[in-house]
Amino acid sequence: MARTIVPKKGRNNMSECTHECSTCGESCGARTQPQSLLEKPHELSHIKKVVAVCSGKGGVGKSLVTTLLAILAQRQGLKVGILDADITGPSIPKAFGLTQKATGTDQGIFPVRTQTGIDVMSLNLLLENTTDPVIWRGPILAGAVKQFWTDVIWGDKDILFIDMPPGTGDVVLTVFQSLPVDAAVLVTTPQELVGMIVEKAIKMADMMNIPTIGIVENMSYVLCPDCKTKLEVFGESRVEALAKTHHIPHAARLPIDAKLSSGVDKGLVELFTGDWLDALINAIVDMPPKEQQA
Repeated sequence: MARTIVPKKGRNNMSECTHECSTCGESCGARTQPQSLLEKPHELSHIKKVVAVCSGKGGVGKSLVTTLLAILAQRQGLKVGILDADITGPSIPKAFGLTQKATGTDQGIFPVRTQTGIDVMSLNLLLENTTDPVIWRGPILAGAVKQFWTDVIWGDKDILFIDMPPGTGDVVLTVFQSLPVDAAVLVTTPQELVGMIVEKAIKMADMMNIPTIGIVENMSYVLCPDCKTKLEVFGESRVEALAKTHHIPHAARLPIDAKLSSGVDKGLVELFTGDWLDALINAIVDMPPKEQQA
């Protein structure tokens, strides 16, 4: 039965309650039990851990960090998936060189598998042309992300990484409320302005009771090819101080690396080499699922 709200004349702040609690607020006096907004995954999906890669600002490298973490986890022999929640700017398929489209049956949608065995679901795997814009309002975007969780047949996964859109809007809120996110990884760059905006995402995760396990500073430095000096072209690194301020246990720095950028552009990111995120991925792998956390 649908829940309807009928305003009463002369009482602008009151509504008639039909005792259907699926959408009412926690302050409703007729509520009889705690309500969970978590959506169940597809019945054929069995996912042990969910990690969201976030930032308060766009263009800082969330998709790159998501991709590298997934590859490192897969190299440890884990079953890994990537849910691309950046609906209006999906870039995960490009990094992996995926050109085939996602398929489905009456049971659900099947993700597309990369050459090394990482399952990916992204809107660009459903569009006829990858450059077609997605001109949707917030609720529709959020609904699409929910469907990537409820309708996609992920199978058995040790870790599902979620590449989040920038900011703290509808889609991010939907993911934090509707999916059982075990931890967040925050991505930033050295500029003080970016750090200030990223702190908004850190505080949002805290408010949603999502622990932040690590923060990654992308474009942190350039390594001189001759003397191997780290040249901080965008200013002094702030990642260690940011992690300390917010009690984030792991901090990492990603350099500006021409080979890595070229690999992403060519769809060959799975060939990357680098130990920048090794400590962070080990912490994610060792992290117990949220229901087992004290």
